[in-house]
Amino acid sequence: MGRFRNQVRTQRPSLFSVAKNFSWIQGHPEYDFGFKALVCHDGVFDTHYNGFSTDELYFFNHDFGGPPWSSKTPDKFNPSRFVGNWGTPQLVIHSGKDFRLPETDGIGAFHALQQRGVPSRFLYFPDENHWVLNPQNSLKWHFEVFKWIAEFTASDEK
Repeated sequence: MGRFRNQVRTQRPSLFSVAKNFSWIQGHPEYDFGFKALVCHDGVFDTHYNGFSTDELYFFNHDFGGPPWSSKTPDKFNPSRFVGNWGTPQLVIHSGKDFRLPETDGIGAFHALQQRGVPSRFLYFPDENHWVLNPQNSLKWHFEVFKWIAEFTASDEK
């Protein structure tokens, strides 16, 4: 890390993730991650459901050792099972044409955050797939991500 040591703000960390069981971090305060803000793009909300709904069945079956009805492993890594512990502000981004992770995963995570009273926002791109490729959408995506992170990690120093 050498030359970047003074540029990393360890007192106000944030975390960004695409696609994996990112919301699982929300449900595990016992690890004391200390994130001030989270951003999740096209993430998994219910691992068990994902084993039926994804167009990439290979990854689920490979990662969990078989289909959802024959493996108990997904429960251990299922973000929806730990919603009662969620408390970190989170920006949820999802795309309407992402068939790896249907939009209901993003909507479910957002609704869980809202019901828990956790500061949250849902950004939806109906015409994008797993990747945000349209130039205007990409600008909007980056603007919203940096705005969200800045809101919760801004320094009190002047």
